[in-house]
Amino acid sequence: MNLLGIVLLLLLVGFLAALAIPRSRPEASRMWALIVSAVTLLLSFGLPIEFDRAVAGEQFTLDAPWVRSPEIHFHIGMDGVSLWLVLLAVFLTPVCVLISWRSISQRVKEFYALFLLLEFGLVGVFIAQDIFLFYVFWEISLVPMYFLIGIWGHERRIYAAVKFFLYTMVGSVLMLAAIIFVYNRAQTFNYPAILGMIASGRLSFSSAEELYLFLAFFLAFAIKVPLFPLHTWLPDAHVEAPTAGSVMLASLMLKMGTYGILHFCLPMFPGAARDCAPWIAVLAIIGIIYGALVAMAQPNMKKLVAYSSVSHLGFVVLGIFSFTQLGLDGAVYQMLSHGVTTGALFVLVGVLYERRHSLEIADYGGVATAAPWLSSAFMIATLASMGLPMLANFVGEFLVLQGAAIANYKWAIYAALGSILSACYMLWLYQRVFYGEATETLKQRVPDLNVREWAAVIPLAALMVWMGVYSQSFLPPVSKTTARILEQTQANVRFQVGNKGRVPAEIARAR
Repeated sequence: MNLLGIVLLLLLVGFLAALAIPRSRPEASRMWALIVSAVTLLLSFGLPIEFDRAVAGEQFTLDAPWVRSPEIHFHIGMDGVSLWLVLLAVFLTPVCVLISWRSISQRVKEFYALFLLLEFGLVGVFIAQDIFLFYVFWEISLVPMYFLIGIWGHERRIYAAVKFFLYTMVGSVLMLAAIIFVYNRAQTFNYPAILGMIASGRLSFSSAEELYLFLAFFLAFAIKVPLFPLHTWLPDAHVEAPTAGSVMLASLMLKMGTYGILHFCLPMFPGAARDCAPWIAVLAIIGIIYGALVAMAQPNMKKLVAYSSVSHLGFVVLGIFSFTQLGLDGAVYQMLSHGVTTGALFVLVGVLYERRHSLEIADYGGVATAAPWLSSAFMIATLASMGLPMLANFVGEFLVLQGAAIANYKWAIYAALGSILSACYMLWLYQRVFYGEATETLKQRVPDLNVREWAAVIPLAALMVWMGVYSQSFLPPVSKTTARILEQTQANVRFQVGNKGRVPAEIARAR
């Protein structure tokens, strides 16, 4: 068993062992979750060290028979995109354990066990190389998040959990139907084998079949992103979820959708992806602008950050369907940077909620006086979220806008409005919460960051700066993978979105 298999096995064993801890020992459950997540993170640091950045294909592959008929394999592996998504998942889990240390006081054992199961499912989604195994991990990750919202959420938690579950299940059923159809034609669930058959011509679909299959996969992923107008479940889920649930939902579960689009929709159904690119790009741009405008009108901090995710994930979808190297690289980088910056915002909003027990912006004001270090950390996350140069989100948004401009210059112009609006709603949020006169009640109830909270916040702040200053430490393996995806779709040779079939001069010279 290789290092990737050990990481996955450790999470499963950690979950099963967490179930055996007595309910009467909540501190033991907290400590066990922290130990398992921290050890998993330390082991995972070996993945980028051993990863060969000159190779575009999957590495750390492990293929073992699982079900004999139909033939399903436990087949895992990672490429340059899933490498960083797995590291993001294992990095954020100990952060979430720390920030939940005191806020979760009921059913502590069940909370941390489900959290380890959620991490197991998320890691599995990003490394599955068997499309049925991918579906299994996809559904595994749905179950713990449903309970995290429904049990440990706020007043309308049941409504939000059921809405989240129903939206996701509709897409999942369509995706399962498409997976079964592909299996009946290919006689295998092995994803690399399916791509090989498509590339060699041994597996092909009619135009109508390809379109329907693409839409079945795409709808499941678009709901998870969420792409406008399928986003309505997200604000409710975020507002009602506990802080750790909001972090994992925004930072990782939304990336399941964009990863699925990039990893499955484009390589398996390249013709349909090219045909649908114009209207999908329009929906992405609407989401960018709409999400920003609605965020500006929110009185609730969590809802504001939730709608900012709709806007930021619109950039990711736009970058993917620009079918350019810059666009795809920017989309992946935006996935990673959004996971860090929005995760940090939800952590800090959760810190404020623990002190004031309110998410309403109107209940704050003058926090900078009472908690200057908390205010400084929130400012770093605010500036990173709005895409300030030298911080995380700038690189991804800049590359996406460059890729969009190559594909269709109007797309870049409209999408750039989202960057401007993000500065408006984030700075306005900061002004209303942290500036002004602090009341005596607020001074007493909002102390500064403690040691445990510093342990969660410092790594996030450091990573936001690192990703903004030294993007080349992340981009080379990403570029290798996105270049392979473009080669599989042949979109960078045969097709340029918005150019009506004209091949740009630099590509023509290369040919």
